[in-house]
Amino acid sequence: MVNAWPPNPIRISSLIHFGTPLSVSALQSATMADAALLLHETHPLKEIVIDYTPEACSHCAASNTIALTYDHRGGARWRTATRFHSGTFSARIRCPGGDTSGLNFNLYLSSLEGDKSQDEIDFEFLGRDRSLVQTNVFTEGAGNRERFHELGFDASDGFHEYVFAWGSEAIEWRVDGKVVRREERKEGEGEGFPRKPMFLYASIWDASGIDEGSWCGKYCGKDQPYVCLYKDIRVPLRTAVG
Repeated sequence: MVNAWPPNPIRISSLIHFGTPLSVSALQSATMADAALLLHETHPLKEIVIDYTPEACSHCAASNTIALTYDHRGGARWRTATRFHSGTFSARIRCPGGDTSGLNFNLYLSSLEGDKSQDEIDFEFLGRDRSLVQTNVFTEGAGNRERFHELGFDASDGFHEYVFAWGSEAIEWRVDGKVVRREERKEGEGEGFPRKPMFLYASIWDASGIDEGSWCGKYCGKDQPYVCLYKDIRVPLRTAVG
């Protein structure tokens, strides 16, 4: 991610509801590493901080959504008010439609956006092709572990659930309940696995300048405004820190 960290973020409240408890049978069939991921309790996101362009980020209490807009004002970014040491994070997302070439819309964890030594876990949607999602993981600023996943749908056609399950031994990325990627910590890899407390972030921005447009495409903007919708956002109940 390349968005600059602003000096005066704006805090707002956001109450959202989602989900059902994990079944006992699911826990009984899990391995120890899986159970460490699954047992994290979650609750609805209650508060967010808008990092920049507050007029392009809004919460609708009636529909329990957060909307990020990209238009002539640029994009916007929100994050949780606290960091988390580990846990399960989820949101249902509907990406913007139309010609979204050049744009990046996302959901990700980061120890601090703009910090070159950040830990980070990503879902990133590439405006040039909304049938794909990219996952990545960074440790101490080192990434280069990108993978692309065929979604089997256009991410703008409706809401789909995206989940990070981040534990001390493994990370899972899930789409609509299906594990699309799993990374396990290798023995002796303590320094190569994310362990810094992280915020949950989401943003929409013009990524045309990355790799001369080969990553997300070149922005044309003919269908602006572009609105990315997030709802039913859940974060860990425990392990929150400042």
